[in-house]
Order: sequence, then C-alpha cells, then structure tokens
Amino acid sequence: MTSQRTAFVEPRREDARFTQKRRYQMLIDGKSVEAEGGETITRESPAYADLVVSEIPRATKGDAERAILAARRAFDTGPWPRMSGSERSRILARIGEAIYEHREELAVIECLEVGKTIRQARGEMGASAEFWRYAAGHAQGLTGETHNSLGDNAIGLMLREPVGVVGIITPWNFPLLIGSERVPWALGAGCTVVVKPSEFTSGSTIRMAELARDCGLPDGVFNVITGYGDPVGQLLAEHPATDFLSFTGSFRVGQIVGGLAASNIKRVGLELGGKGPQIIFADSDLEAASDAVARSIFGVGGQACIAGSRLIVEAPARDEMLERLVKIADKVVIGDPLDENVHVGSLIHRPHLEKVESYVNAGRKAGARLVTGGERLSNVGNYYAPTIFDAVDTDMSIARDEIFGPVLATFAFETPEQAVALANDTQYGLSAGIWSRDITKAMRTIRQVRAGRTWINSAGGGAPEMGIGGFKQSGIGREMGHYGFDEYSTFKNVFMGLNPVNTPWVE
Repeated sequence: MTSQRTAFVEPRREDARFTQKRRYQMLIDGKSVEAEGGETITRESPAYADLVVSEIPRATKGDAERAILAARRAFDTGPWPRMSGSERSRILARIGEAIYEHREELAVIECLEVGKTIRQARGEMGASAEFWRYAAGHAQGLTGETHNSLGDNAIGLMLREPVGVVGIITPWNFPLLIGSERVPWALGAGCTVVVKPSEFTSGSTIRMAELARDCGLPDGVFNVITGYGDPVGQLLAEHPATDFLSFTGSFRVGQIVGGLAASNIKRVGLELGGKGPQIIFADSDLEAASDAVARSIFGVGGQACIAGSRLIVEAPARDEMLERLVKIADKVVIGDPLDENVHVGSLIHRPHLEKVESYVNAGRKAGARLVTGGERLSNVGNYYAPTIFDAVDTDMSIARDEIFGPVLATFAFETPEQAVALANDTQYGLSAGIWSRDITKAMRTIRQVRAGRTWINSAGGGAPEMGIGGFKQSGIGREMGHYGFDEYSTFKNVFMGLNPVNTPWVE
C-alpha cells in the first residue's frame, strides 16, 4: 500500500541500463577466474521484483586460499612492496582517474545491486576516486623516525614497513566507497590485499580491481574473491598467511571474525554498528538542522552505520523540529532508483524490510508515538516510508538497536548534561552530531560525546585527510588520513652502535 503522504515512483523495468544481466568473475593473481566448483550466486535487484541484475562466482575455501597465497607471493617476492613510494603513487593515481572516468558505469552497478539512487551512487563514485587520489599523493611521503639524542656512540631508527597481506571484508551498503577508504591506503603502505565484498553487491568491487589491473598494478597485489562469509570471509580471518584483517559490518559478525583473527594473534581493524545521536540545541539554525537530520537518517533508506538515528532535541525546539522533519518527509520522493528525481531507493532485500517493519511495530507496541511513516510503499521492491517516533524511552528497542532503516527516534532534553547523557547511553560510539549557533557550547558538548566521527552544524561531511573510526563497540582502528597508512604499517626498532666497545663481557 502506498502512503498518502510520501511521493512514490513505481520502479520501471524498461530502462536499457539493466536489460542485460552482468556476469562477473573473481580476480586472483591478476587473472579473471571462475570458482573452482563452477557454482554461481545470482543477485536480484532489491528495487525491481524478480529482476536478476548480476551473477558472481560462489567461491570455495580453495578459491580463497589461492587468492591469499597469490597475495602472499606478491608481498614476499613481488615488486610492489619494493617499489619506491613514487612508483606506487603514480599507479594509485592512475587507478583514481580510472574510477572517475568509469563513475557512471560503477554508479549504475551499485544502483541496481544495492537499490540506492543513481544520484547518490554517482556522488559516491566521485568521492571514491578522490580517496585514491589522496592516498596516491601521500604514499610517496610516508616516514618513520630517527633518534639522534642517544649519545655519540648510537643512533636509533623507527622504520615504517607494510604490515603484509591484508584481508578486507566490506559490507553491502557502500561497497566501492568503503573499499576505497581501505584499499588505496593498504596498497600505498606497500601491502597486498584480498577483498571479499558482500555476496549481494560484489559487482563494483570486481570492476574496481579490474581497473586497477588495467592501470598497471602487479599481479597478486589486489585480489577479489566472491561468495559467502562461511567459508570465504572466515578463511581471511583464520589463514596464517594473512597478517591483518579489516572488517566492516555488524557488531555480531565483527565479534566472530575478530575472535578468529585473535586466535592467530592477527591484527584487526573493525568498523561495526552505530546508533548515532544528533543533538539539536534550541539556538540552532533549525531549517539547516532539520534538512541535515532528514538526509542522514532517510537518505539511502537509513542503511548507513553513521546514520543519525537518534534525535536529541532541546525541549523548546522539539515541536518545531518535528514539524519541519515531517514536512521534509512528506516531500521525499521514494522509488525507482534509476529515476533522476527520486531521493531514496530501495532497502537491500525483503528480510531486511521485514526487520525494519518489526522494529516499527515494536516501537508502537512499547508506547512510542508514531509521528509519520511506518509503512511499506509498494508490493514491488523493498520500499519503506520515512518514519519518525516521538515519546521514546531509552529502554525501547528503537532507541537502543541499530535498525539500519529510515526510522528516527526522538528524545527531549533540558540541559547540556542531559543531552550528553542521552547521546552516550548506547553501546555504540561511531558517529554523533551537534547543532548550535554557540560554538563554545557545541565544542564543549562534542568533547564529552563518546564517538569517533562527529560533526558540528553538519551531518555526514568529511574528507580523506581526516581519520575515521569508532569508540566502544563500534570498533577499533582508524582509516583514512595519515592514520590509515599507520593502520596498514608496522614499525621496526633499529638501534645502531656507532663505536662498538671492544671490552669483553667475560674476561
């Protein structure tokens, strides 16, 4: 049933951009290959019912091991870790340009597989290219340390070296963007990688690796395996030939893969769930704040770990803020993601749509007030209306759990201390936002909020120069900026005696 309040554009299947199913191969040791067992996984677009848009190999444990060993050989004996930073930088820059040149192709792939709008996908492809350009520019200038104050007879060095073979497991919501937050930094540090994208959205990652190969990246440096977490992703965590595991996904799966990696004393980087607070003080620019809040939670259907899913608003501004948000929700156009006028596409698949519905029903049953939304929008695809709850208690599931859907829970506060307490009342600490015209108050507040990626008078902004990562159960490690190169580096202590003393230890 279509909402009377939300504009909906029925998905159309006649678009020439998806008349042909895309058939992909994995990339192992520089070669495009099928799974050794010959099995495949088909992907139906979440936006267009029963329309198969891609087919990928269903990798076996043997396929995953071949990719890992190819990356191991490329690291141990290949040219990539031994190249100068200048040489690596030039290749990474070419890859960034190739991604930008193919941004429309890559955007269409993600539009069809993920269900996000073509406009959203285009923006992500441009940002991904910029990430590669940044990493390329800084790969040439990576440094260690010297210690020249150890006396006349000694000098100390801290040598930066690549950590080795990196396994990277990416989620279904931003496959190329999240891959581009990690892969160029790992490659720039001199590592080799094996990437395992989600089985739902593998196409853009495969194309990215193919473009990298075409740009001159040596064989075995960038491998992509496709299939299910068990056995493929699991082996990346368990295999003794991988030195580092980067995982982006749910807290539950992060616990599992982190435990598997720990059994081999393997370093891990984890970006897990979020339940982002957005604190709105009454002195804020409420027009700008409401637009940013709506974009954060309703854009891509709320399927972002940094989505601002908790609205914590100062009591005098509560009614006006809700009124503004409802008006925006009424104007949001949902539906066919290939339509240039659509703001929000489809949720990822039917089980996830049902999960979002179950949380909304639980919120109603618990006594929260449904302000707007709370319904499916079509029997075709997996579309859900922007949904806002008020009168939410902190012990409700809609207040505590990461729903990963377009569902906003609203709370009121009287003092800055109450706002901070509400913001920190979660197991997560991935993102947070503060809105106020009083920059002193905003800075004092943001310093008390336990989250790794935060904004003042903004929502979702960032730059490749700035590191990202989580606090608490939102994960460990940092990506991007110079922190990203540190993540994929290890440091060797070299103490040099300049004038060895010939006095024997034992006479």
